[in-house]
Formats: sequence, structure tokens, C-alpha cells
Amino acid sequence: MIGSLRGRLLSKQAPQVVIECNGVGYEVETPMSTFLDLPAIGTDLSLHTHLVVREDAQILYGFATDEERSLFRTLLKVNRVGAKMALGILSTMTAGDFRRCVEYEDTTTLSKIPGVGKKTAERLIVEMRDRIGKVVTTAAGAVPLAGQASARSEAFDALVALGYKANEVNKLISKLNTEDKSAEDIIRHALKQAAG
Repeated sequence: MIGSLRGRLLSKQAPQVVIECNGVGYEVETPMSTFLDLPAIGTDLSLHTHLVVREDAQILYGFATDEERSLFRTLLKVNRVGAKMALGILSTMTAGDFRRCVEYEDTTTLSKIPGVGKKTAERLIVEMRDRIGKVVTTAAGAVPLAGQASARSEAFDALVALGYKANEVNKLISKLNTEDKSAEDIIRHALKQAAG
């Protein structure tokens, strides 16, 4: 199992990054909470990781904090919650916000996460109640990408990858002023709007 990576950030295109470690470039899927807090390309960074091995692929997931990775791993144990949904949860809310939703049985907020309907929200609350443990809230800041031309399309692709339908993404982005905004800014505002 690959538990962590430390290396140079070669590229980032939401939600995927490539980290070079000793001459090998590792493709890593990240939640938006981690992606939006990444340093500039060419900078060294360290991520906590979780490797998922399937019949058709081996996918490495990376997290800024051990708390995020711990919540991701715990979510994977819930019936019918896969890695995509777990990333969607971590991209939509902080670990602390998720814990509060479980504690207060807030199915309404959980139902706003892409791919999480009312029944799934209820199952998450029931199954996570005893597993949630201590989760620390992490703050995510924005690091603009170089080149603004494709920021809107990068944001669109990232939101679709998180599970939003294309028409939903179009509605979210069309309500935003995307001029001179980075992909990360567009994604952050769109997620806030979707959650609101």
C-alpha cells in the first residue's frame, strides 16, 4: 500500500494531479478540499494517500490531511458508497461539516451532494454515526492555475467528474462571473452555490 507521497507537483487539472517522486510521476485523484489548497506547479508537496485496486484499474487518492484520508477510508466501508461519492462528499463539505450532518441527522444538506439522494443520506447517517470518530476541520485556500483561458472549461470538467450533471454545471457556472477567475475560484463558488 502507498501511504504517502512526497515529491514535486508536475501538473494539476482538477481533480487529478501528477507528483514526481524519484523520477516517477504518480497520477493522484484529490477531493476539491485538497486540490484548492495545492501549491504552485514545480513546488514540493506531501500528500497522504490511499490506493484502490480494482480489476480494471489501480487508482491513487491523495489528501492534504490524515483526517481527510481517514474519513475517505471510513466512507468506503459504507454500503453503496464508492470512491467517487466519497470524493464528492469531501469536495462539497469539510470533514467537520460532514460530522455535524451525521450528528444532527441533517439529510437535507447531505442530499445536496452529487449522487447522494435522500435514501443514501439516511444510510450515511445510520452507518457513519458510530464510525465518525474525531474528525478535524481543515481550511482550504485557493492557488490560481496559470492561464485563465480554459479556467471555465476546467471547472466544468471537474464538476462533472464530481458527479454533477452537465446541465446542472451549466446552470451553476452561468450564474457566476467567471471573468479573470481561476478554475479553482469557479469551482469553489459553484460548490457554495450548489450547497446553498
